[in-house]
Amino acid sequence: MREEDRPVPRVLIVDDHPLFREGLRAALESSGGAVVVAEATTGGEVPESVARHQPDVVVMDLSLPDISGIEATRRLAEEHAGLPVLILTMSDDDASLLAALQAGARGYVVKGAGSDEVLHALRTVAAGGAVIGSEIAARLSPLLSGSRQWEAEQLFPALTSREVEVLELIARGHDNRRIARDLVLSEKTVRNHITHVFEKLQVTSRAEAVARARDAGLGKDTSVT
Repeated sequence: MREEDRPVPRVLIVDDHPLFREGLRAALESSGGAVVVAEATTGGEVPESVARHQPDVVVMDLSLPDISGIEATRRLAEEHAGLPVLILTMSDDDASLLAALQAGARGYVVKGAGSDEVLHALRTVAAGGAVIGSEIAARLSPLLSGSRQWEAEQLFPALTSREVEVLELIARGHDNRRIARDLVLSEKTVRNHITHVFEKLQVTSRAEAVARARDAGLGKDTSVT
C-alpha cells in the first residue's frame, strides 16, 4: 500500500511547549496526513490520554517536566505494547538515541526536520515500521553494535573485549580469514582467540558458539530503513 493510501493516523502529541505543539498540530493537519486527537504536557498525563483518545501513534518529546520521555516511552511499551512511539526532540546525542530505542520507540527524529520528514516518520511508525531521522541515521548501526557488545560482555564476563569482537564476527558467519582482516590480526591470533572463546563458553563447535552468541543478541542485522 502506498503511503498516501494508508488510513490517516490519530496522533497524541506529548510536549510541554505550547507553541511547538500548536505548530506541529498545524503542520500535520494542514497536510491532511494526520489528525491530532489529544495533547499532553507531562509524561504523567500520557496513560489517561491514551485510554481516553485511543491514538494510533504517540509523538513524544524527551524533555518533560515530570518524567523523561524515555521513561514515558518505556511505560507505554509495557502497558500498550502495540502503540508506536515517535520521538521528536532537540536531543541528537548517541545516548538519547540509544536509550529511546531500547525503551521501545519506533522512530527518532530531531526537531528542525522538515514537515515532510516528520509526517513520513509518523506514518511509517503508525504502519508498523521503524524510522530514524536523516541527520542521525548514519550513526545508528555502529551505535547499536557497540551496545550489543557491551551487553554481551555482561552476559559473558569470562570473555575479553577482543574475544567478544571475535564471537560477534563468528555469529555473523565470517570465516577466520575474514575475521583476521576485519580486526587487523593474523589468522593464527584469530585461531587462538577462538580456542579461548570455545573453552570459556564450554562449546566444542563453531555452530554451538554461534547459537550462544545469537542468544545474547550478537550477529544480528542492525540496518533500519
